[in-house]
Amino acid sequence: MMISVRNLVKRFGPKTVLHRLDFEVGAGDFVGLLGPNGAGKTTLLRILASLSRPAAGRVQIAGYRLPAQAAQVRRRLGVVSHQPLLYGDLTAEENLFFYGRMYALEEVKTRAAEVLHLVGLYSRRSDLVRTFSRGMRQRLAIGRAVLHDPEVMLFDEPHTGLDQDACAMLDTVLSEIAARGRTVVMTSHDLARVADLATRFDVISRGKIVASGTRQEIGPDNLLRFYRQAVKSAEGEV
Repeated sequence: MMISVRNLVKRFGPKTVLHRLDFEVGAGDFVGLLGPNGAGKTTLLRILASLSRPAAGRVQIAGYRLPAQAAQVRRRLGVVSHQPLLYGDLTAEENLFFYGRMYALEEVKTRAAEVLHLVGLYSRRSDLVRTFSRGMRQRLAIGRAVLHDPEVMLFDEPHTGLDQDACAMLDTVLSEIAARGRTVVMTSHDLARVADLATRFDVISRGKIVASGTRQEIGPDNLLRFYRQAVKSAEGEV
Protein backbone atom coordinates (compact mmCIF):
# COMPACT_ATOMS: atom_id res chain seq x y z
CA MET A 1 0.00 0.00 0.00
CA MET A 2 1.25 3.48 -0.86
CA ILE A 3 -1.04 4.91 1.85
CA SER A 4 -1.98 2.93 4.93
CA VAL A 5 -4.11 4.35 7.74
CA ARG A 6 -5.26 2.28 10.70
CA ASN A 7 -7.51 3.22 13.65
CA LEU A 8 -7.01 6.93 13.00
CA VAL A 9 -8.47 9.27 15.61
CA LYS A 10 -8.48 13.06 15.43
CA ARG A 11 -10.03 15.37 17.99
CA PHE A 12 -10.52 19.12 18.13
CA GLY A 13 -11.08 19.81 21.80
CA PRO A 14 -13.95 17.62 23.00
CA LYS A 15 -15.12 16.88 19.44
CA THR A 16 -13.90 13.70 17.74
CA VAL A 17 -13.71 14.28 13.98
CA LEU A 18 -12.16 10.99 12.85
CA HIS A 19 -13.33 7.80 14.59
CA ARG A 20 -10.85 4.91 14.27
CA LEU A 21 -10.75 5.42 10.52
CA ASP A 22 -9.13 2.82 8.24
CA PHE A 23 -8.00 3.86 4.75
CA GLU A 24 -5.66 2.18 2.27
CA VAL A 25 -4.58 3.24 -1.21
CA GLY A 26 -2.45 1.09 -3.49
CA ALA A 27 0.33 2.44 -5.67
CA GLY A 28 -1.14 3.95 -8.84
CA ASP A 29 -4.70 4.16 -7.50
CA PHE A 30 -6.79 7.31 -8.01
CA VAL A 31 -9.26 7.61 -5.14
CA GLY A 32 -12.15 10.05 -5.12
CA LEU A 33 -12.85 10.82 -1.45
CA LEU A 34 -16.47 11.88 -1.13
CA GLY A 35 -18.59 13.03 1.78
CA PRO A 36 -20.80 15.80 3.13
CA ASN A 37 -19.42 18.96 4.71
CA GLY A 38 -17.90 18.22 8.09
CA ALA A 39 -17.45 14.51 7.38
CA GLY A 40 -13.67 14.65 7.91
CA LYS A 41 -12.32 14.77 4.33
CA THR A 42 -10.06 17.78 4.76
CA THR A 43 -8.95 16.64 8.22
CA LEU A 44 -7.85 13.30 6.78
CA LEU A 45 -5.93 14.94 3.93
CA ARG A 46 -4.21 17.35 6.33
CA ILE A 47 -3.00 14.41 8.40
CA LEU A 48 -1.77 12.60 5.28
CA ALA A 49 0.04 15.79 4.26
CA SER A 50 1.72 15.95 7.70
CA LEU A 51 0.02 19.30 8.35
CA SER A 52 -1.91 17.95 11.35
CA ARG A 53 -1.18 15.31 13.98
CA PRO A 54 -3.65 12.57 14.89
CA ALA A 55 -4.65 11.78 18.45
CA ALA A 56 -4.19 8.07 17.85
CA GLY A 57 -3.68 5.52 15.09
CA ARG A 58 -1.05 4.62 12.52
CA VAL A 59 -0.34 6.54 9.32
CA GLN A 60 2.18 5.34 6.74
CA ILE A 61 2.94 6.79 3.30
CA ALA A 62 5.40 5.28 0.82
CA GLY A 63 6.76 3.14 3.64
CA TYR A 64 7.35 6.05 6.04
CA ARG A 65 5.51 6.66 9.31
CA LEU A 66 3.81 9.90 10.26
CA PRO A 67 4.48 12.07 12.12
CA ALA A 68 7.90 10.61 12.99
CA GLN A 69 9.20 10.59 9.40
CA ALA A 70 7.39 13.65 8.11
CA ALA A 71 10.43 15.02 6.25
CA GLN A 72 10.76 11.86 4.17
CA VAL A 73 7.01 11.84 3.45
CA ARG A 74 6.90 15.47 2.34
CA ARG A 75 9.53 14.88 -0.33
CA ARG A 76 7.22 12.30 -1.89
CA LEU A 77 4.02 14.36 -1.69
CA GLY A 78 2.35 16.97 -3.83
CA VAL A 79 -0.47 18.82 -2.05
CA VAL A 80 -3.16 21.19 -3.29
CA SER A 81 -5.27 22.45 -0.39
CA HIS A 82 -7.48 25.42 0.44
CA GLN A 83 -4.30 27.38 1.20
CA PRO A 84 -2.19 27.87 -1.95
CA LEU A 85 1.12 27.95 0.01
CA LEU A 86 2.52 30.63 -2.27
CA TYR A 87 4.48 33.81 -1.59
CA GLY A 88 2.64 36.90 -2.78
CA ASP A 89 5.70 39.12 -3.03
CA LEU A 90 7.49 36.67 -5.31
CA THR A 91 6.73 36.17 -8.99
CA ALA A 92 5.17 32.96 -10.26
CA GLU A 93 8.56 31.86 -11.54
CA GLU A 94 10.32 32.74 -8.29
CA ASN A 95 7.80 30.72 -6.29
CA LEU A 96 8.59 27.65 -8.36
CA PHE A 97 12.35 28.30 -8.11
CA PHE A 98 11.99 28.47 -4.32
CA TYR A 99 10.14 25.16 -4.09
CA GLY A 100 12.42 23.58 -6.67
CA ARG A 101 15.43 24.36 -4.49
CA MET A 102 13.64 22.92 -1.47
CA TYR A 103 13.29 19.66 -3.38
CA ALA A 104 16.87 19.89 -4.72
CA LEU A 105 15.63 19.70 -8.30
CA GLU A 106 18.17 19.67 -11.07
CA GLU A 107 17.49 21.99 -14.00
CA VAL A 108 14.96 23.87 -11.87
CA LYS A 109 14.57 26.70 -14.42
CA THR A 110 13.72 24.25 -17.19
CA ARG A 111 11.28 22.36 -15.01
CA ALA A 112 9.63 25.58 -13.78
CA ALA A 113 9.09 26.70 -17.40
CA GLU A 114 7.51 23.32 -18.23
CA VAL A 115 5.13 23.59 -15.29
CA LEU A 116 4.19 27.20 -16.08
CA HIS A 117 3.30 26.16 -19.63
CA LEU A 118 1.33 23.21 -18.23
CA VAL A 119 -0.86 25.38 -16.00
CA GLY A 120 -1.21 28.19 -18.53
CA LEU A 121 0.79 30.84 -16.65
CA TYR A 122 3.99 31.12 -18.65
CA SER A 123 3.05 34.55 -20.00
CA ARG A 124 2.56 35.74 -16.38
CA ARG A 125 5.74 34.15 -15.05
CA SER A 126 7.29 37.53 -14.08
CA ASP A 127 4.20 38.90 -12.32
CA LEU A 128 3.92 39.03 -8.54
CA VAL A 129 1.57 36.39 -7.20
CA ARG A 130 -0.29 38.96 -5.09
CA THR A 131 -1.60 40.44 -8.34
CA PHE A 132 -3.12 37.09 -9.39
CA SER A 133 -6.80 36.21 -9.23
CA ARG A 134 -8.02 33.36 -7.05
CA GLY A 135 -8.12 31.05 -10.06
CA MET A 136 -4.61 31.98 -11.16
CA ARG A 137 -3.24 31.33 -7.67
CA GLN A 138 -4.94 27.95 -7.75
CA ARG A 139 -3.31 27.20 -11.11
CA LEU A 140 0.10 28.07 -9.68
CA ALA A 141 -0.58 25.99 -6.57
CA ILE A 142 -1.20 23.03 -8.86
CA GLY A 143 2.08 23.77 -10.61
CA ARG A 144 3.87 23.92 -7.26
CA ALA A 145 2.38 20.55 -6.27
CA VAL A 146 3.49 18.72 -9.44
CA LEU A 147 6.86 20.49 -9.78
CA HIS A 148 8.94 17.64 -8.29
CA ASP A 149 6.88 14.83 -9.88
CA PRO A 150 5.85 13.33 -6.50
CA GLU A 151 4.79 9.74 -5.95
CA VAL A 152 1.63 10.72 -4.07
CA MET A 153 -0.73 13.61 -4.85
CA LEU A 154 -3.33 14.97 -2.42
CA PHE A 155 -5.96 17.32 -3.86
CA ASP A 156 -8.52 18.95 -1.58
CA GLU A 157 -11.34 20.35 -3.74
CA PRO A 158 -8.82 21.49 -6.38
CA HIS A 159 -11.43 22.75 -8.85
CA THR A 160 -12.73 25.36 -6.41
CA GLY A 161 -12.29 28.87 -7.81
CA LEU A 162 -11.31 27.73 -11.31
CA ASP A 163 -13.11 28.76 -14.47
CA GLN A 164 -14.08 26.18 -17.10
CA ASP A 165 -10.79 26.44 -19.01
CA ALA A 166 -8.78 26.04 -15.82
CA CYS A 167 -10.92 23.08 -14.73
CA ALA A 168 -10.25 21.41 -18.07
CA MET A 169 -6.52 22.10 -17.61
CA LEU A 170 -6.61 20.54 -14.15
CA ASP A 171 -8.44 17.47 -15.46
CA THR A 172 -5.72 17.05 -18.08
CA VAL A 173 -3.01 17.35 -15.43
CA LEU A 174 -4.78 14.81 -13.20
CA SER A 175 -5.17 12.38 -16.10
CA GLU A 176 -1.48 12.72 -16.95
CA ILE A 177 -0.51 12.12 -13.32
CA ALA A 178 -2.66 8.99 -13.19
CA ALA A 179 -1.26 7.75 -16.51
CA ARG A 180 2.27 7.94 -15.06
CA GLY A 181 1.23 5.58 -12.26
CA ARG A 182 1.19 8.16 -9.49
CA THR A 183 -1.09 7.69 -6.50
CA VAL A 184 -3.84 10.30 -6.17
CA VAL A 185 -6.39 11.08 -3.45
CA MET A 186 -8.84 13.86 -4.31
CA THR A 187 -11.77 15.23 -2.36
CA SER A 188 -14.62 16.68 -4.38
CA HIS A 189 -18.27 17.67 -4.21
CA ASP A 190 -18.49 17.49 -8.01
CA LEU A 191 -19.47 13.87 -8.51
CA ALA A 192 -19.75 14.16 -12.28
CA ARG A 193 -16.20 15.44 -12.60
CA VAL A 194 -14.62 12.98 -10.14
CA ALA A 195 -16.50 10.11 -11.79
CA ASP A 196 -14.47 10.67 -14.96
CA LEU A 197 -11.14 10.75 -13.14
CA ALA A 198 -11.05 8.36 -10.20
CA THR A 199 -10.70 4.60 -10.36
CA ARG A 200 -12.07 4.10 -6.83
CA PHE A 201 -14.56 6.00 -4.70
CA ASP A 202 -14.57 6.09 -0.90
CA VAL A 203 -17.37 7.76 1.05
CA ILE A 204 -16.56 9.26 4.43
CA SER A 205 -19.33 10.16 6.86
CA ARG A 206 -19.12 11.08 10.54
CA GLY A 207 -15.41 10.43 10.59
CA LYS A 208 -15.35 6.94 9.09
CA ILE A 209 -15.08 5.38 5.64
CA VAL A 210 -18.60 3.97 5.23
CA ALA A 211 -18.45 2.68 1.64
CA SER A 212 -15.87 1.95 -1.02
CA GLY A 213 -16.14 0.76 -4.61
CA THR A 214 -14.28 0.79 -7.88
CA ARG A 215 -15.61 2.48 -11.00
CA GLN A 216 -16.35 -0.93 -12.48
CA GLU A 217 -18.21 -2.12 -9.38
CA ILE A 218 -20.36 0.99 -9.11
CA GLY A 219 -21.05 1.48 -12.80
CA PRO A 220 -20.70 4.58 -14.98
CA ASP A 221 -24.03 6.17 -14.06
CA ASN A 222 -24.56 5.05 -10.47
CA LEU A 223 -22.07 7.13 -8.46
CA LEU A 224 -24.68 9.57 -7.16
CA ARG A 225 -26.92 6.71 -6.01
CA PHE A 226 -23.94 4.93 -4.42
CA TYR A 227 -22.95 8.11 -2.59
CA ARG A 228 -26.43 8.97 -1.32
CA GLN A 229 -27.09 5.44 -0.13
CA ALA A 230 -23.77 5.30 1.73
CA VAL A 231 -24.36 8.60 3.52
CA LYS A 232 -27.95 7.78 4.44
CA SER A 233 -26.97 4.35 5.72
CA ALA A 234 -24.24 5.90 7.89
CA GLU A 235 -26.73 8.36 9.32
CA GLY A 236 -29.23 5.59 10.10
CA GLU A 237 -31.84 6.80 7.64
CA VAL A 238 -32.07 3.55 5.67
